[in-house]
Amino acid sequence: MSQLDEETPLLRPEEQVKIKTPLPWRQLSIILFLQLTEPVTAQAIAPFAPQLIRDIGVTHGDESRVAYFVGIMYSVFYVAQALTTLQWNRLSDHVGRKPVILTGLFGISISMFLFGLSKTFGGLILSRVLCGALNGNGGVIKSMMIDVTDSSNMAQAYGFLPIPWMTGNALGPLIGGSLSHPADRFPRLFGQSTFLKTYPYFLACAGPALFTAFTWLVTYMLLQETVPTTTTLWSLVRNKCQALVHTKPPQPDRSNSDMVQGSSDDSRPLPLSALMTPRVLIVTLNYGTLALLDIALRTLIPVFYSTPVNMGGLGLDPPRIGNILAVFGIANGLIQVFFFARLHDRFGTKLVYTCGVASSVPTIIAFPTINMLSRTYGIGAAVWFAVGLQLTMSIALNMCYACAAMYIAASSPNRASLGATNGVAHTVAACVRIIGPASAMSMFSFSVRDPYCAWAVYYFMMMLGLLAIGVSFLLPRRMWTRGS
Repeated sequence: MSQLDEETPLLRPEEQVKIKTPLPWRQLSIILFLQLTEPVTAQAIAPFAPQLIRDIGVTHGDESRVAYFVGIMYSVFYVAQALTTLQWNRLSDHVGRKPVILTGLFGISISMFLFGLSKTFGGLILSRVLCGALNGNGGVIKSMMIDVTDSSNMAQAYGFLPIPWMTGNALGPLIGGSLSHPADRFPRLFGQSTFLKTYPYFLACAGPALFTAFTWLVTYMLLQETVPTTTTLWSLVRNKCQALVHTKPPQPDRSNSDMVQGSSDDSRPLPLSALMTPRVLIVTLNYGTLALLDIALRTLIPVFYSTPVNMGGLGLDPPRIGNILAVFGIANGLIQVFFFARLHDRFGTKLVYTCGVASSVPTIIAFPTINMLSRTYGIGAAVWFAVGLQLTMSIALNMCYACAAMYIAASSPNRASLGATNGVAHTVAACVRIIGPASAMSMFSFSVRDPYCAWAVYYFMMMLGLLAIGVSFLLPRRMWTRGS
C-alpha cells in the first residue's frame, strides 16, 4: 500500500478533471475559413475533368484512355507540391505562417484562372504544376491550428475542421458541374458569349479563383501571426549564405539534442536531421498510406461515375456527378461535426483511425456491385441506394485526417518545429499522391480495355486499403507527449 502524506493529491491523475482552455474563436474561425479554398478549388474540377480531357482531344476518341490522362493531370499537382511543400512549411517556422499562406492563396487563384483558359493538355499540366508549387498551405494551416490550441482543446478544435471541408466539398462540385459549358446550359445568359463558347470551363474555374482572391484579402487584413519569433526572408537568406561560405566546421548543436530528448526549449526550429525520430517516421508512414488510399479512391469515384455502364462504370453526366459529390460533402461534414469529437472521446484516436482506414474495404467492394446493379436493373432505386451507402461508408476514412493531424502534432520534437514536422508528413503525402491518381486511373483503364481483367483496379485498391490498415497498428493507443 502506497505511503500518503500532505503532498499526495486527493485525486489520482486519471480522476482529475482537466480544464479545457477556451477556443480562440476569432483566430480559429479565420483559419477554418482559409481551409475552404483547398476543397473548393480541388473539387470544382472533379465533375468536368473527364469531359474536359475528351474535349481537348488528347485521347483521340479512345474512351479507355480518359482515366489515364485524368490521373496524370491530378498527379502533376502533387509532383510540384512534393518538391516544395517541405520548404514552405520549414520557411513558415522562420518567417511566420501568414506570409506563406498568402503566397499559397495567390498561387491557387492564378492557377485556377489559367486552368480555365487552357485549350491543350500541356496548358492544363502547366496550371496544375503552378498550383502545386506555390501552395504549401495544407501543412501550414494545420500548424497554425496547433499554434492556437493546446492539449486540452486540440481535439475540440479539430472537431470543427470538417465544417470547411463539408462546405467546400459541397460548393466545389456544384460550381464545377453547374458552370461548365455555361453557353449551353444557360443560353439566355451566356448564349451570345463567344468567349465562354471558346473557353467552356473558364466560368467554372473563375468562381473558385475569385473566392480564393477574396480569402487572400481576409487573410491579409484579419489573420494574426502565430509564430512568436520570426525573421525576415532577407535575413534568413543572408544567414544561409553566410553559413555556406563559413570555413569553420559546424559544431554539434547541443541545445537541439536536448530538445529532442524532451527539453522545454520550444523557441528554435530544429534542423531536418533532428526531426527524423521514430515517432515522426511512424506518423509519416501512416499519413502517407492514408493519403495514397484516399487520393486513389477520390480520383476513382468521379471517373467511375462518368464511365459508360457497358465499360464498367455508371454513365452519369457532369452535373449529376457534381450533385452527388455535393450531397456527399454536406453529409460528410455534418456527420463529422456531430460525431467525430464524441467518437474520439469515447474510443480514442487510434481506434477511430484504424476503423476509418478499414472502412475502405467495403467502399471498394461497392464499385463492382454498383455496376452489376446498373447492368441488371438500370439506373434506379437499387443503384442510388448502393451509391449512397458507398459514400456514407467512405466518410469514416475522412475522419482519419483529423486523427493523423493530432498524431503529427504529438510527434513533433518541439513546438517550434511543428511546421517542419507537418512539412515532412505532407511531403511524403504529396509524393504518394503523385502515384495514387496515375496508378489508380491506369489500372482502371486497363480494366476497361480488357474484360478478362475487369476487376484488376479493385484488387489494386484493396491492396492499398490493407496496407493502410496494417501500418495503423504501429500507432500507440495513448498519444505521445514530448517529455515521454
